[in-house]
Amino acid sequence: MSGSEIRTEYGAQGEVLHLIPFGPPELPSVSKRHLEQAWEAARGAALSAATGKAARTHAFRFREGNMQPLDLLLADRDAASWTGGVERIADLSTAYGISLCLRLLALVALMGSAEWLSPWFTLKRSGAAIHPALLQAACLAPLTPTGGFAETSLRALLPAEF
Repeated sequence: MSGSEIRTEYGAQGEVLHLIPFGPPELPSVSKRHLEQAWEAARGAALSAATGKAARTHAFRFREGNMQPLDLLLADRDAASWTGGVERIADLSTAYGISLCLRLLALVALMGSAEWLSPWFTLKRSGAAIHPALLQAACLAPLTPTGGFAETSLRALLPAEF
């Protein structure tokens, strides 16, 4: 990854394409404080989107060596607004910024689909209460080749009992 430059291109309607010359597993871990800030910024952006302010579309194209590129298009309204929120606090032209964004989106996706994760967070109208151990695990767990979390890797970073 060192010396690999991430390029950003813009479309006619403001859509953004991030060109990353390596795969998601090579993205760095992030700090818990930054993930918490990204959560708050993304939540604020989602609330703005609910009032009609549309976020621009982001796409990430990962190209690793001679392998077929992996395109992640964040076109649905929720993903676009969450990505827009992260973009307010992190530079998405850096590996760290992209890692922060993908980790946040992967965490949100897992919270919505993995029943075993439900004791680790509470969602309320006023916001979310996420156990610090879950946030820390999301900061450190490796990303899969498709930019998400492998449940077993994330689970292995959580305390056995809580």
